[in-house]
Amino acid sequence: MDPRSGFCPSTRTFRSLRPPIPLPPEDDDVPVSFPSFAWSRLPSPLPAHPAFVDASTGAALSFPALLASVRSLAAALRGAPLGVALAKGDVALVLSPPSLDVPVLYLALLSLGAVVSPLSPVSAPADIARAVALCDPSVVFATGATVGKVPASGKKKASVILLDSPQFQSFLHGHDEPGFAAGVPPPPVEVVRQSDVAAIGYSSGTTGRTKAVAQSHRRLIASALQHRSPPPRRTPGGPAVVTLLGVPMFHSYGFHMLMRGVLMAETTVVVTATRGGAAAVLDAASRCRATQMFVAPPVVAAIARGGSIGPEGFPDLVRIVCGGAPLSTAAASAFHERFPDIELFLALGSTEGGVISNMVCREECHRIKSTGRLCSGVEAKVVDIISGELLSTNKQGELCIRGPSVMLGYVGGDETSNQAFDSDGWLKTGDLCYFDEDGFLYVVDRLKDIIKYKAYQVAPTELEDVLHLIPGILDAAVISYPDEEVGQLPMAFVVRQNGSNNLTEDQIMEFVAKQVAPYKKIRKVCFVDSIPRLPSGKLLRRELHKHMTLTSRL
Repeated sequence: MDPRSGFCPSTRTFRSLRPPIPLPPEDDDVPVSFPSFAWSRLPSPLPAHPAFVDASTGAALSFPALLASVRSLAAALRGAPLGVALAKGDVALVLSPPSLDVPVLYLALLSLGAVVSPLSPVSAPADIARAVALCDPSVVFATGATVGKVPASGKKKASVILLDSPQFQSFLHGHDEPGFAAGVPPPPVEVVRQSDVAAIGYSSGTTGRTKAVAQSHRRLIASALQHRSPPPRRTPGGPAVVTLLGVPMFHSYGFHMLMRGVLMAETTVVVTATRGGAAAVLDAASRCRATQMFVAPPVVAAIARGGSIGPEGFPDLVRIVCGGAPLSTAAASAFHERFPDIELFLALGSTEGGVISNMVCREECHRIKSTGRLCSGVEAKVVDIISGELLSTNKQGELCIRGPSVMLGYVGGDETSNQAFDSDGWLKTGDLCYFDEDGFLYVVDRLKDIIKYKAYQVAPTELEDVLHLIPGILDAAVISYPDEEVGQLPMAFVVRQNGSNNLTEDQIMEFVAKQVAPYKKIRKVCFVDSIPRLPSGKLLRRELHKHMTLTSRL
């Protein structure tokens, strides 16, 4: 193996340059669940700092209280006083706004061997019905605000438990089993192994119907260990590490980082405000004196643009980890210029593949077009999309991976795992990528989004990076526009900043034309009020294609 790039000429694959992470032995004779592994890593005595803090109310949950609540709720869920007796393998759909009760529920379910399936509380009824059909839950955990969207029918009649009901709240406290000391989790009633399904996440559905993704306990453990703890805060007072979770708890990224905080014995501040967007996240980070933030690209873009909070508002902030969707080069550059003392770590991951690559030190974070190096234990190969040849450094092809965080497969629906994996068991990511000579991974674009102009391939994200350099553009996206003569044309959707209504289509196309090769030029521009995105920042190109089709008919 080349120690610089990680490329192995004999296998034509790339290997991680990171040191190994302390995963438990991969032995099903030794049962290990995510909660049991997390509990085993907690110091004794338990940390004095809080496990979780509500950014809106300041309410806190200590580590002893967390373990006691998990134990109490697990006993209630196993013993049926809530109307359902959960057992290993039962699926629990969680449809709840963010609160300190949610991580307790997640951990209680995981400790029983039940399968956690988080879903956005603002999902449309049709999307919830789709999720129910896919995961076939035994129970749905909802609130008074979301229960009305739970479908009345399914493969089987699922019980519904309200998290904000007095009965549920009573079982967070005082339903302990006798004989166990405070802060000590009881042994599981059923054996839970690393290879068992821990969670069912949902792929974004940006390319079609949502898919349900089965994830193992080992994946949760690996994902938590891949992100190292940051250096301690710069100023005295408070816990050494305070992590602000600026992504939704139901999102795969947020779910895994929520669990990571417990395993790493850190204080995790959760943003429970359902409105306010990036501004609410930044305000919470400033008020709680965060030392680390897990966020999506919209938050980084907002802070880089020069919002109301400057560097003095984050005196203890050491690191921001950005994932969930691509971050534009313009936003990354602007962030580094405005906050030179804060590390900006980019990462690549997916619901199917887990954390694939990330950054771990200040030197790496200045590779602003990269998503870092392969995470520990991850192997990769770059496959030529025409010939199937395995490629070496600086050559573009589809990224395929193997590793401890890769999904077990799809569940429900008509999707088959055979379509996601190649014949040798490598997960096909659908990303057009390459590795440089130092082992850094670069994502060119999604293969499905590549624009075919004559005989050329044009990456929309490259053009989006250029568009974000234009003064007066707030947001932009590029898709393909069908053309009989050349096949497809690059078309830009642009949101102008307030006071920039004089920015014209010709000015935009002229600016881009000076920055790119002739075949990559923007050929059409459509001005819109907003770009459709998921909460993670991921672009919904499908909605833009619908918009293009509708406007072309007018």
